[in-house]
Amino acid sequence: MSANEQFGGVIGRTATESEPWWPDPPPLEDKPNVVLILFDDTGFAHFGCYGSDIDTPNIDRLAAGGIRYTNFHTTALCSPTRASLLTGRNHHAVGMRCISNFDTGYPNMRGRISHNAATVAEVVGDAGYATFALGKWHLCPMTEASMAGPFDDWPLQRGFDRFYGFLQGETDQFHPELTYDNHHLEPKGPGDDGYHLSEDLTDKAIDFIRESKSVRPDRPFFTYLAWGATHSPHQSPPRYLEKYRGRYDEGWDVIRQRYYERQLELGIIPPGTELAPRNRGVRPWDELSENEQRLAARLQEAFAAFLDHTDAQIGRLVDFLSSIDELDNTIFIVTSDNGASQEGFATGVVDEMRFFNGFPEDVDAAQDRLDDIGGPKSHTNYPWGWAQVGNTPLKWYKQNTFGGGVRDPLIVHWPERISDAGGVRNQFHHVSDLTPTILDQLGIPQPTVFEGREQLPVAGRSLAYSFDDPTAPTNRHAQYFEMFGHRGIWSDGWKAVTYHRPGKPFDDDVWELYHVDEDFSETRNLADEQPEKLAEMVDLWWSEAEANGVLPLDDDVSGLAFRARRPGTAHAKTSYRFLPPLSRLPSEAAPAIAGRSWRMRADIDRDSVADEGVLMAWGTANTGLSCYLLDGQVAFDYNLFGTHHVVAVPAPPPGPATVEVVFDRTDAGADVSISVSGHGSSTMQVPWVLRFIGMSGMDVGRDAGSPITDAYNAPFPFGGRFSLLEFEVTDELAPQEIMRLDRERVRREFSTQ
Repeated sequence: MSANEQFGGVIGRTATESEPWWPDPPPLEDKPNVVLILFDDTGFAHFGCYGSDIDTPNIDRLAAGGIRYTNFHTTALCSPTRASLLTGRNHHAVGMRCISNFDTGYPNMRGRISHNAATVAEVVGDAGYATFALGKWHLCPMTEASMAGPFDDWPLQRGFDRFYGFLQGETDQFHPELTYDNHHLEPKGPGDDGYHLSEDLTDKAIDFIRESKSVRPDRPFFTYLAWGATHSPHQSPPRYLEKYRGRYDEGWDVIRQRYYERQLELGIIPPGTELAPRNRGVRPWDELSENEQRLAARLQEAFAAFLDHTDAQIGRLVDFLSSIDELDNTIFIVTSDNGASQEGFATGVVDEMRFFNGFPEDVDAAQDRLDDIGGPKSHTNYPWGWAQVGNTPLKWYKQNTFGGGVRDPLIVHWPERISDAGGVRNQFHHVSDLTPTILDQLGIPQPTVFEGREQLPVAGRSLAYSFDDPTAPTNRHAQYFEMFGHRGIWSDGWKAVTYHRPGKPFDDDVWELYHVDEDFSETRNLADEQPEKLAEMVDLWWSEAEANGVLPLDDDVSGLAFRARRPGTAHAKTSYRFLPPLSRLPSEAAPAIAGRSWRMRADIDRDSVADEGVLMAWGTANTGLSCYLLDGQVAFDYNLFGTHHVVAVPAPPPGPATVEVVFDRTDAGADVSISVSGHGSSTMQVPWVLRFIGMSGMDVGRDAGSPITDAYNAPFPFGGRFSLLEFEVTDELAPQEIMRLDRERVRREFSTQ
């Protein structure tokens, strides 16, 4: 018997002289299940029951049978909201100031949730619940998301019994990069076979629950389902795209006014609420060219179709729970991680990697790709005008600390507990309140020590008091906000907030003041009228910031990826040596070649000229690079948003050979050469260099995701023997130099249009 095992029986020399004993099982009888659904980049107004014209009948059904919150807030970004939601703490305090792709070297940005903050899954799992996570994780350092690990911050190590989803911040809905429990799966695809990730996630959620309830019907479940929807890429089956064709031709000004009027009718916003003016950079619809209008309308159609399709999957899950008589005893929560996204520029993008490379869409050229939008060959995001529609009646977006970034829908459905079906609640709440609410209603105490670690203080408070009393005052006194230097503070119905410009001194930020209890949309700035109140609020922000680990303030967004190259990670080196075959490498575990000069070497051996295939591929059909053997040639394709720059040489005869690609950055562009075994070199020039290749990872020996090129039929695995793939970064440009070169590149490109 283990020295650590408690035993309440009697141990004699034989079993007849002994008395057996078993520990009491956890008291789980009549405990409710929990389903926590998290949308991504879905704004305050996007659900039908919050004012939009997008068909969300299943979400609306949950709202009609539960309650809607109109004063619920998040952190303005995805990983931080997830960290706060799952722990009940503020995101800086647990090490997730920004997304989990980065580690700045400070305690507030480690790219992982502190292990001194147990997740709700760890706590309820310890109390006997079955725990399932599906969809987007984005809470482990992405340098640790390969099969080399470490796995300490993967879902199964943070309290979940089962996981099926993706670890990165986004994924292609037709060719997702999937992880099942603690191992990666072969990417799905191609996209025209009827596959879609949202349907797959729903199937797995139902499977997990069915299997658990079949074997252990006494054991309640906690299911965390975090959709890829409605983050870019906006993709859905063709029938959903067709459904919305032409619906948004009236433009964002007309549609936003319509949403605003419907919100007033629904009681989602109080009478007298003003519709915020257009955000800076949003032009009146009538001033757009015909091509700009066509592109913008088609991009909004894709978003609407994506949300509609996801709502249908929620309906499938709800119907399943009803069919097994578990719906009424399930706390069903639906919310979003932040406001609508601004990552589509003023015009929108067919490939969102344009945003991350600082390169706006060529609207006229995009007219040839309108029919691709929403399908497997697009990676779209809509323009700012439509994002503000999604945030109606608010201003600004995801990443900002104004209402458009941090005010989100929240629906709680629980028939056995909530009697005010269809009710609306206006009390101030924050995403950190959800874990305390769940634990409160399950009767599970928040541990002060978990697995031997002293736990950080919980910032959130249960919002269950509001279930029964719509007029009860909020139990909150203050809540700070900070994202990329944007700051805000709410306290007792007042809010002070800044819009920060990167590179500007923080002391130069202009604070605005709003009495949000009387000014829902933050349109009446009282800073000049009440300077004493503003000063009080700013002082409170600094106090809350210090108490929650917000400092030091940091607005170097462009440099985050480069500072992620910390010691002990894949990106800390300049030479990479891979031994095929390999599972797909996450982008942060792949070679750090973006924006730089580099060399690639592939050692291969072929038995015949028929041994063709991909040696290396990284990216998607819209953006990326691929090296492959096909039709007697070895080719390298540098795909810049659908424009393919290809250089090739004759393939070697059967036998051993070494393929080499040299990529030399020259100012904003690059000279590229390819050779085989040191001879037969061919060269080309590319006009500019990707400083961000994409969130899709790198394949070795195949192209298993969204194919980089139509030259071959993916995955097109290499048919010969492939013993070694090496990369060497041959320069180390400073982040500021890369940014300078890229800005000059963009100016040159657009000055000729």
